Amino acid sequence: MSERDWQRSSFCGGGGNNCVELATAQGNGVAIRESETPGLVVSTNRAALRALVLGVKAGEVGPPRA
Repeated sequence: MSERDWQRSSFCGGGGNNCVELATAQGNGVAIRESETPGLVVSTNRAALRALVLGVKAGEVGPPRA
């Protein structure tokens, strides 16, 4: 995998290893990873990521059920 310019969430705080990071991917893509496991990268497009974020903010998406 090529090196990307990862951006950490402003909610990360303290620079620990429990942060969401985003980077631009090929075309209109977005790469997402958690700093604790940087080798695991999920890719999506900007529209899908925006819909997810708006759904979380609206309370339509919650944590996974146990």
